[in-house]
Amino acid sequence: MGLKRQKQAKKTISFYKYNFSFREPFQILFDGTFCQAALTNKIQIKEQMPKYLMGEVQLCTTSCALKELETLGKDLYGAKLILQRFQTRRCPHFKEPVPASDCLLSMLGETNPHNYFVATQDRSLTEGLKKIPGVPLLYIILNTIVLDKPCQTSLDHVRAVQLGELVSPAQQQSIRSLKEVQGIDQKDGERRGKKRTRKRSNPNPLSCLKKKKKGGPTPPKKKTEDGEKRKRVRNKKPRTEGGDVSAPAVTHA
Repeated sequence: MGLKRQKQAKKTISFYKYNFSFREPFQILFDGTFCQAALTNKIQIKEQMPKYLMGEVQLCTTSCALKELETLGKDLYGAKLILQRFQTRRCPHFKEPVPASDCLLSMLGETNPHNYFVATQDRSLTEGLKKIPGVPLLYIILNTIVLDKPCQTSLDHVRAVQLGELVSPAQQQSIRSLKEVQGIDQKDGERRGKKRTRKRSNPNPLSCLKKKKKGGPTPPKKKTEDGEKRKRVRNKKPRTEGGDVSAPAVTHA
């Protein structure tokens, strides 16, 4: 592997890491054309791809790409065997398969949110992918794997982000996560249409108590029939002239 080609690949990978938040393991979508070229040029994809990208990779394809190779017949049987060893990512065309080029374009959408690399020899697919910002392209030239330089669409997108005209994917992800945490990820119409329902709570037990009746003034203390307090009764022992103590006489004050 040439030193110059390896250095250029490292520079391109750093571009996508910094500007489009690409992280290992790198996800690579393959179609049948790339596998056929690898088979013809005797390239071991599983061995050479991690070395070339200098990191861990996940080799992926779609059911539409596999179905396309089945319909093309025995000439691409070897490419089909290679593609079957890769992970199959779910696409929206499971019941009604479409051409592999259309399927891969639909997997990327308008912004390539899942950060896919695409490995293909299809020129029409390559032209469509270059209209999407942040899509690294892999192809085979002269028995070697080549990572294409960033397309003009990706360069324009990065320039617009630097000028503040657009939001980078990393910033979009952070904004999305903050909305999910705060519960404001719904649309404005859905938020305004739903009314807030209050939970039914039990009544306050203090409010269920009966009110006490206000009574009159406290009654005065009872007095005797004369209207006066009863006086304490004392027993006096009178003395006789001889000094003897006579029987006690009860007196009432």
